[in-house]
Amino acid sequence: MTGTFINVAAILIGGTIGLFFGSRIPERFKNTVIAGMGLFTAAMGLEMFLESKNSLIVLGALIIGALLGEWIGIEDGLQSFGQMLEKRFSSDSETGSGSKFVRGFMVSSLLFCIGPMAILGSIQDGLNGNYEMLAVKSTLDGFAAIAFASTLGVGVMFSSLIILVYQGGISLLAGQLDAIVTDPMMAELIATGGVILMGVAVSNLLELKKIRVGNFLPALAVAPLIVWILSLF
Repeated sequence: MTGTFINVAAILIGGTIGLFFGSRIPERFKNTVIAGMGLFTAAMGLEMFLESKNSLIVLGALIIGALLGEWIGIEDGLQSFGQMLEKRFSSDSETGSGSKFVRGFMVSSLLFCIGPMAILGSIQDGLNGNYEMLAVKSTLDGFAAIAFASTLGVGVMFSSLIILVYQGGISLLAGQLDAIVTDPMMAELIATGGVILMGVAVSNLLELKKIRVGNFLPALAVAPLIVWILSLF
């Protein structure tokens, strides 16, 4: 869990720095920064997708994961949680699912949770206390939090709550996950996460098309499951 706490601290520190300097940055600069982060996120997602050895597994995971996510209502749940935090901690006049607070919370929660470093680093931290990978991730997340908080506001900092639950939970389950997840499973999980990251870029950062990206999160569990099922035949 040490690595998770470091990650949470990095996001809070980065977010605080971003909030401090955000008011000093012209709006057009902020829009350009968000666009740059969107392009980088899309490129990172594409790189992750190329890890796939069988793109049909990724497609199947996304379809099944989206159906599960819509059924569970993950996106609506994240938005409702963000709106609850907004009402309690934000004085922003713009409220609702499209507000800057909720947008910052949603974007940063998804971005910081999806990726191999979050999963592999949490497993390493839980198994033997090696938080080196999470320390690297914390550095990256800290700088990202500076950029996001300067443009999207305090909602970015509250994504640390999601990180605490998500990465902390993986660390606590590390023994079971390490015994179950094989390299082929991890490859397809990473590839699926890459597609979801591209969705974050297109929907939340570049705002090209609204996508309920949060509802694709079950695909991260479905992809390794499909690999396991196929290995039985």
